Amino acid sequence: MRTTKLLPVLIAVGLMATQSVSSAAPRRGFKVRPSVAKKEIVYKKVGRMQLKLHVFEPKDRSSEKRLPAIVFFFGGGWVGGSPSQFFPQSDYLASRGMVAISAEYRTKKNGGATPFECVKDAKSAMRYVRAHADELGVDPEKIASGGGSAGGHLAAATGTVKGLEPEGEDTTINSRPAAMVLFNPVYDNGPGGYGHNRVGDRYKEISPLHNIGPHTPPAIVFFGTEEKLVARATAERFQAEMKKLGIRSDLHYYEGQAHGFFNYGRANNAYFIKTMREADKFLAALGFLTGEPQL
Repeated sequence: MRTTKLLPVLIAVGLMATQSVSSAAPRRGFKVRPSVAKKEIVYKKVGRMQLKLHVFEPKDRSSEKRLPAIVFFFGGGWVGGSPSQFFPQSDYLASRGMVAISAEYRTKKNGGATPFECVKDAKSAMRYVRAHADELGVDPEKIASGGGSAGGHLAAATGTVKGLEPEGEDTTINSRPAAMVLFNPVYDNGPGGYGHNRVGDRYKEISPLHNIGPHTPPAIVFFGTEEKLVARATAERFQAEMKKLGIRSDLHYYEGQAHGFFNYGRANNAYFIKTMREADKFLAALGFLTGEPQL
């Protein structure tokens, strides 16, 4: 009898523990896991180097329906990195009905690139997706950019910087995204900002913060309170400059988190999930997605 009376209490305690853990675990059926792209497409050739798009698509997509898309750019200080960084984010957004792409681009280690060539490659990737919207089944009016750290800089640069268009491309095809999803982006390259030592007096050509204008698309930005590369004042200035122009700019800070906190595999994926839920809601508000987040 005594054990029987305790059962409801034990079950309740167990449920509470499960609920506590589930706040940092996937919900509603989407399984967070290391992912592999469904297909790879060469979007640009530079000498012998081939730069690829790693494409994720919804499993049950209709070949006739145009889908919204997002192109992610990996971080690594424009020095190195891998497109696999954003495979989990791409996999999730594909499960929500987008064509999600993680792009390769030249870096200092892989191609001897400066940040300027990195931006040119990012613009090439965005332009390729829009130019090939028919074969990719993409809505050319709903292509977002995304990325983290230096990749966040590239994603922001595609939405702000007017120059640095790659030579020989059809610039009548717009390389600008319709929205930006930015994970601790190093978007101030001016004096005192990240990367100024690499871009020098040319910072106004490449710094997203210094190129915000009426053409800039809405953005959602994620930082941790322990961020060391980008001052909070810089993040708040970016948001303020956007709002002055009447452009939506959502800024989210996460307590105690440092640079790269959002990556898959950290903190039991707690911040991967939190940031992707907010990104999902942001994209839904802009008409890229429908329904509730599935994480």
